[in-house]
Amino acid sequence: MALKELQNGSDVRGIAMEGIEGQHVNLTKDAVVRIARGFARWLKQKTGKDQICTAVGRDSRLTGPDVVKWTIDGLAAEGASVLDFGLASTPAMFMSTVLDGWKLDGTVMITASHMPFNRNGMKFFGPQGGLEKQDIAVIIADAETLSADVPEAKAEAKEFMDDYCGYLRDKVKAGVNAADYDHPLKGYHVVVDAGNGAGGFFAERVLVPLGADISGSRYLDPNGSFPNHIPNPEDEAAMASITEAVLESKADLGLIFDTDVDRGGAVLKSGEELNRNRLIAMISAILLRDYPGSTMVTDSVTSTGLKTFIESRGGKHHRFKRGYRNVINESIRLNNDGIDSQLAMETSGHGALKENYFLDDGSYLCVKLLIELGRGNVLEDLVADLKEPAESKEVRLKFFVEDFRPVGEKVLELVKAAAEKTPGWSLELPNYEGVRVNADADHGNGWFLLRMSLHEPLMPLNIESEIPGGCAVIARTLKEILKDCEGLDLAPLEKLL
Repeated sequence: MALKELQNGSDVRGIAMEGIEGQHVNLTKDAVVRIARGFARWLKQKTGKDQICTAVGRDSRLTGPDVVKWTIDGLAAEGASVLDFGLASTPAMFMSTVLDGWKLDGTVMITASHMPFNRNGMKFFGPQGGLEKQDIAVIIADAETLSADVPEAKAEAKEFMDDYCGYLRDKVKAGVNAADYDHPLKGYHVVVDAGNGAGGFFAERVLVPLGADISGSRYLDPNGSFPNHIPNPEDEAAMASITEAVLESKADLGLIFDTDVDRGGAVLKSGEELNRNRLIAMISAILLRDYPGSTMVTDSVTSTGLKTFIESRGGKHHRFKRGYRNVINESIRLNNDGIDSQLAMETSGHGALKENYFLDDGSYLCVKLLIELGRGNVLEDLVADLKEPAESKEVRLKFFVEDFRPVGEKVLELVKAAAEKTPGWSLELPNYEGVRVNADADHGNGWFLLRMSLHEPLMPLNIESEIPGGCAVIARTLKEILKDCEGLDLAPLEKLL
């Protein structure tokens, strides 16, 4: 198999173990060793150094120890010194490239994020942040020419998570600035659901030392088979679990992470979920208090209500594209152009702050919430005036044809042309991904976005409406527009009618 088939945007992902019918291992020792060698060679070229210092960490996946070992062998084969951080989080692996006392040349996190237990992957970092899609392509192209026949190597085991947790604790202490400086969360009850991923550390090594009561927390122990639920703030079962924990424990706040902790979500004391638009709104409200007028960059499926919310606080909302790297890079671009942008955030829970290296870190998002809690602020009040839709729907329209991109482009052109002629519809401008259309009060009272998927042969369709039944009105009109399109499965639209 060509190694390029393992590239997943700005990282590497594959099947690392058997266990799901029809899915066979392709993230092999051969592939991992060669890609690790390619990364080491890329690092040497970028840094101009002959001697580089690297580290490898992993989440709780069952295949993690093996993939770590193969990665170490590949890095060492290129002369890199390698530290083994053991169980870690993706944000922590980046932070080891910038924190005093470490400042490593590059790191690798072994993770497949929220994917099923049989998957694994590799994420790569340097002091400038996560590698880009084009960097991974260069590394893999080089790796294709290399051999996996390398000597076994040993890495020096090092404890980095203590320093990373200390960094997070210091942020909370400074932000709250309580009379009891070292225990600013004393008297607060905060529960964590780590879903048996790598995020259990946050409860025991961040919250407890700060004085918080974490009783009622769930699934903190790492278990790569994920026996309770998928560690994913977008998963219904996961959110139901943390909501239950909050209500049963009468906690002040509940926090939830994905497997490698680069995404986070929360549940308020009332049991109200804090994710998607609501989480973006709360983080925006906090940042706009400290950085007036700043621009908040989000992905393309955020609601109209969020835009109104941000603008009502004097901020600017820049709705961009799906893909956390797209959102982060757009925010960085704005800053480079002299436009202050403090937040880059997806509705998936990926959130990167300018004040934190533009690192998408679920732990840091939770730190911002904890500071508000420790100051005695009522979190619910921060988003009390966020107008949310009466309905929000998402379906995925699959292609029937192998060469699907020309079909998808034709569909988008058709919808764009129809939107300009359909009564009550208007194109959202500017728009950076797919076709986004607004519908007036008599034609659905909401909006929809139809776009091409970043990685899969399908077209996601998001629809929101301010009135019950509005999504069906919009979907019915859209179905009529698309009825003669060949190569696209319109059956999912029936679910909305």
